[in-house]
Amino acid sequence: MESRNRKVDEFFDRYASALLARDEKAVAQMYAVPSLILFPGNSIPVSDARQTEAFFASSWTQYEGVNEAERKLVIMGEAPGSVWADVTWYYGGKARERFCYQLIEGNGGYQIAVLTPMELEEK
Repeated sequence: MESRNRKVDEFFDRYASALLARDEKAVAQMYAVPSLILFPGNSIPVSDARQTEAFFASSWTQYEGVNEAERKLVIMGEAPGSVWADVTWYYGGKARERFCYQLIEGNGGYQIAVLTPMELEEK
């Protein structure tokens, strides 16, 4: 259990670093192919890493000025070779985004297989 938690935490350290570096190629490598992005009313099947690269390359402007991010990570569940993580991302001193990530074991460690936006908790 402790080893799994450490591996999940290390995955999100790498993920945050790639996002803050605006490195869409590194981010894309952290997504499994195929994978699935589930937005309300819209499911996006990802069949090629270039889709993920293009998505992130087009989204960097919305994070202009964001150079640091913190996270609150909660393991929601696990199964052999899979972990569900609830992650709230904080930047600019506020909770800004929250996602459920289903991580699966890939060749180089965990990869995101399913990404689902979640409502931010109000405090």
